[in-house]
Amino acid sequence: MKVTLLCCQSTILDEIAEKTSKKKNIAQTYALILKSDEQVDWKVINTAIIQRWSRSALNDIKKMAWSGKCFKTKDSK
Repeated sequence: MKVTLLCCQSTILDEIAEKTSKKKNIAQTYALILKSDEQVDWKVINTAIIQRWSRSALNDIKKMAWSGKCFKTKDSK
């Protein structure tokens, strides 16, 4: 199944600004953007994550996104 995420940068920035968003949610969107053909300014996105949480949170989000663990549930193995 192929998924297309439109307006990637504005989507993730809106999610980061939303106070109810969790790091796992951001990691999921981050992962989708990594697979997207759309050009984004990673510096802007990463800075927004650092400002919201921290540099270590950015590292956690990147690890979840690159590994795909952000899509795993408690029930999945």
